[in-house]
Amino acid sequence: MTDAVPIPQVRSERRVLAVLVDNVPGVLLRVVALFRRRGLNIHSLAVSVTEDPAVSRITMTVECPAILAESVVKQVRRVMEVRRVRDVTDAPRTERELALVKVNAPAGVRSEILEAAQVFRARPIDLTEKTVTLEVTGSPEKIDAFLNLVARHGVREVARTGSVALIRGSATT
Repeated sequence: MTDAVPIPQVRSERRVLAVLVDNVPGVLLRVVALFRRRGLNIHSLAVSVTEDPAVSRITMTVECPAILAESVVKQVRRVMEVRRVRDVTDAPRTERELALVKVNAPAGVRSEILEAAQVFRARPIDLTEKTVTLEVTGSPEKIDAFLNLVARHGVREVARTGSVALIRGSATT
Protein backbone atom coordinates (compact mmCIF):
# COMPACT_ATOMS: atom_id res chain seq x y z
CA MET A 1 0.00 0.00 0.00
CA THR A 2 1.38 3.39 -0.96
CA ASP A 3 0.59 6.83 0.32
CA ALA A 4 1.19 8.38 -3.08
CA VAL A 5 -0.94 11.38 -3.81
CA PRO A 6 -2.51 11.12 -7.24
CA ILE A 7 -1.13 13.68 -9.65
CA PRO A 8 -3.92 15.51 -11.44
CA GLN A 9 -3.89 15.00 -15.18
CA VAL A 10 -3.43 18.23 -17.08
CA ARG A 11 -4.87 18.08 -20.55
CA SER A 12 -2.81 19.48 -23.41
CA GLU A 13 -4.66 21.24 -26.17
CA ARG A 14 -3.87 23.20 -29.28
CA ARG A 15 -3.27 26.84 -28.35
CA VAL A 16 -3.09 29.73 -30.85
CA LEU A 17 -0.95 32.68 -29.80
CA ALA A 18 -0.75 36.06 -31.53
CA VAL A 19 2.29 38.20 -30.82
CA LEU A 20 2.89 41.72 -32.14
CA VAL A 21 6.56 42.66 -32.09
CA ASP A 22 8.88 45.38 -33.30
CA ASN A 23 10.05 44.53 -36.81
CA VAL A 24 13.73 44.20 -35.89
CA PRO A 25 16.32 41.44 -36.34
CA GLY A 26 16.49 38.80 -33.63
CA VAL A 27 13.08 39.29 -32.01
CA LEU A 28 11.72 36.03 -33.40
CA LEU A 29 14.64 34.13 -31.90
CA ARG A 30 14.07 35.70 -28.47
CA VAL A 31 10.37 34.81 -28.50
CA VAL A 32 10.90 31.26 -29.75
CA ALA A 33 13.67 30.68 -27.20
CA LEU A 34 11.12 31.12 -24.40
CA PHE A 35 9.14 28.18 -25.76
CA ARG A 36 12.27 26.07 -26.14
CA ARG A 37 13.27 26.70 -22.52
CA ARG A 38 9.84 25.44 -21.41
CA GLY A 39 10.18 22.36 -23.59
CA LEU A 40 7.24 23.37 -25.77
CA ASN A 41 7.20 22.29 -29.39
CA ILE A 42 5.87 24.96 -31.74
CA HIS A 43 3.60 23.19 -34.23
CA SER A 44 3.30 26.08 -36.62
CA LEU A 45 4.82 29.50 -36.90
CA ALA A 46 3.90 32.30 -39.29
CA VAL A 47 5.61 35.68 -39.26
CA SER A 48 4.98 38.71 -41.41
CA VAL A 49 4.96 42.48 -41.39
CA THR A 50 1.60 44.02 -40.47
CA GLU A 51 -0.17 47.06 -41.87
CA ASP A 52 2.47 49.05 -39.94
CA PRO A 53 5.94 48.32 -41.38
CA ALA A 54 7.48 48.82 -37.93
CA VAL A 55 5.43 45.92 -36.52
CA SER A 56 5.46 42.19 -37.30
CA ARG A 57 2.86 39.62 -36.33
CA ILE A 58 3.89 36.21 -35.10
CA THR A 59 1.16 33.57 -35.08
CA MET A 60 2.14 30.32 -33.45
CA THR A 61 0.35 27.16 -32.45
CA VAL A 62 1.56 24.99 -29.61
CA GLU A 63 0.22 21.89 -27.90
CA CYS A 64 0.19 22.42 -24.14
CA PRO A 65 -2.08 22.85 -21.13
CA ALA A 66 -3.79 26.26 -20.93
CA ILE A 67 -2.04 27.06 -17.64
CA LEU A 68 1.37 26.54 -19.25
CA ALA A 69 0.40 28.69 -22.23
CA GLU A 70 -0.66 31.43 -19.84
CA SER A 71 2.72 31.24 -18.10
CA VAL A 72 4.64 31.47 -21.39
CA VAL A 73 2.50 34.39 -22.54
CA LYS A 74 3.50 36.27 -19.39
CA GLN A 75 7.15 35.60 -20.14
CA VAL A 76 6.79 36.69 -23.76
CA ARG A 77 5.36 40.01 -22.57
CA ARG A 78 8.68 40.70 -20.85
CA VAL A 79 10.64 40.60 -24.11
CA MET A 80 11.50 44.22 -24.81
CA GLU A 81 10.48 44.15 -28.49
CA VAL A 82 7.09 42.57 -27.81
CA ARG A 83 4.25 45.08 -28.08
CA ARG A 84 1.34 42.72 -27.38
CA VAL A 85 0.77 39.03 -26.95
CA ARG A 86 -2.50 37.18 -26.60
CA ASP A 87 -3.69 33.62 -26.44
CA VAL A 88 -6.57 33.77 -28.94
CA THR A 89 -7.52 30.11 -28.63
CA ASP A 90 -10.81 30.83 -26.90
CA ALA A 91 -11.57 34.07 -28.76
CA PRO A 92 -13.87 34.10 -31.77
CA ARG A 93 -11.41 34.27 -34.63
CA THR A 94 -10.81 33.61 -38.27
CA GLU A 95 -7.96 31.20 -38.82
CA ARG A 96 -6.47 30.06 -42.09
CA GLU A 97 -3.55 28.14 -43.44
CA LEU A 98 -2.26 27.52 -46.95
CA ALA A 99 -0.87 24.21 -48.17
CA LEU A 100 0.73 23.12 -51.40
CA VAL A 101 0.20 19.41 -51.98
CA LYS A 102 1.91 17.41 -54.72
CA VAL A 103 -0.02 14.22 -55.44
CA ASN A 104 0.68 11.29 -57.75
CA ALA A 105 -1.75 11.73 -60.61
CA PRO A 106 -1.33 9.36 -63.52
CA ALA A 107 -3.82 9.88 -66.34
CA GLY A 108 -6.21 7.20 -65.04
CA VAL A 109 -6.95 8.93 -61.70
CA ARG A 110 -6.25 12.57 -62.48
CA SER A 111 -9.89 13.53 -62.97
CA GLU A 112 -10.85 11.81 -59.70
CA ILE A 113 -8.24 13.87 -57.83
CA LEU A 114 -9.36 17.10 -59.47
CA GLU A 115 -13.01 16.38 -58.59
CA ALA A 116 -12.05 15.80 -54.97
CA ALA A 117 -10.06 19.01 -55.04
CA GLN A 118 -13.18 20.94 -56.10
CA VAL A 119 -15.01 19.80 -52.97
CA PHE A 120 -12.25 21.36 -50.87
CA ARG A 121 -11.90 24.35 -53.18
CA ALA A 122 -8.33 23.32 -53.83
CA ARG A 123 -6.84 24.78 -56.97
CA PRO A 124 -4.47 22.94 -59.32
CA ILE A 125 -1.39 25.09 -59.81
CA ASP A 126 0.92 22.65 -61.58
CA LEU A 127 0.29 19.58 -63.70
CA THR A 128 2.79 17.12 -65.11
CA GLU A 129 2.44 13.67 -66.66
CA LYS A 130 2.72 12.02 -63.25
CA THR A 131 1.74 14.61 -60.62
CA VAL A 132 -0.60 17.44 -59.83
CA THR A 133 0.21 20.18 -57.32
CA LEU A 134 -2.80 21.66 -55.56
CA GLU A 135 -3.17 24.79 -53.48
CA VAL A 136 -5.66 24.56 -50.62
CA THR A 137 -6.49 27.16 -47.99
CA GLY A 138 -8.67 26.95 -44.92
CA SER A 139 -8.65 25.84 -41.35
CA PRO A 140 -5.96 23.37 -40.30
CA GLU A 141 -8.71 20.75 -39.92
CA LYS A 142 -9.84 21.28 -43.52
CA ILE A 143 -6.30 20.89 -44.79
CA ASP A 144 -5.83 17.73 -42.72
CA ALA A 145 -9.07 16.33 -44.17
CA PHE A 146 -7.90 17.13 -47.70
CA LEU A 147 -4.57 15.43 -47.08
CA ASN A 148 -6.35 12.36 -45.76
CA LEU A 149 -8.54 12.27 -48.86
CA VAL A 150 -5.70 12.43 -51.37
CA ALA A 151 -3.34 10.21 -49.34
CA ARG A 152 -4.51 7.05 -51.10
CA HIS A 153 -3.17 8.44 -54.39
CA GLY A 154 0.25 9.03 -52.86
CA VAL A 155 1.20 12.42 -51.52
CA ARG A 156 4.70 13.15 -52.77
CA GLU A 157 5.28 16.43 -50.94
CA VAL A 158 3.49 18.93 -48.69
CA ALA A 159 4.37 22.51 -47.76
CA ARG A 160 2.17 24.24 -45.17
CA THR A 161 2.41 27.86 -44.10
CA GLY A 162 1.20 27.42 -40.55
CA SER A 163 -1.87 29.12 -39.17
CA VAL A 164 -2.56 32.82 -39.24
CA ALA A 165 -5.41 34.19 -37.18
CA LEU A 166 -7.26 37.41 -36.47
CA ILE A 167 -9.88 38.05 -33.84
CA ARG A 168 -13.32 38.50 -35.41
CA GLY A 169 -15.09 41.82 -35.48
CA SER A 170 -13.60 45.17 -34.55
CA ALA A 171 -11.42 43.84 -31.71
CA THR A 172 -7.68 43.60 -32.33
CA THR A 173 -4.91 41.47 -30.89
